Amino acid sequence: MFDIEKRPKVGVGIIILKDGKFLLGHRKKKDGGFHWSIPGGKIEYGESFRDTAIREVVEETGLEVEILDNKPLVVTNDIYSEGHYVTLFLRARYISKEPELKEPQTFKEWRWLSIDDLPDTLSSTVKNLVNSGVDFLKS
Repeated sequence: MFDIEKRPKVGVGIIILKDGKFLLGHRKKKDGGFHWSIPGGKIEYGESFRDTAIREVVEETGLEVEILDNKPLVVTNDIYSEGHYVTLFLRARYISKEPELKEPQTFKEWRWLSIDDLPDTLSSTVKNLVNSGVDFLKS
């Protein structure tokens, strides 16, 4: 018999673009440390990729965005100590508002960063995105 808790979960990561930069959050890890990650989360039952992306962006940042992709731009297989996710990445264009700490128990801050300005402590999911070779910053 298999352990259903050991099965990979499916998540959506949202690459929010603004003026050649994208939004990263300083995310709290379970071990007490921090890493930088993009907005995103698990797909809820019956939810489309697009609906997941919009919901997660609002829940985590309060931003108004326009989802640019009708299908995932990149898919990564993310295995790390906290779990195993298959992550579907969609891009979004920033429309308005300033990023807010809507989940202060999860995030310390939000920053707009360029690909040349990335911090060393990226989440494995964002590392996999960056290493995919896909130009995810094109609009």
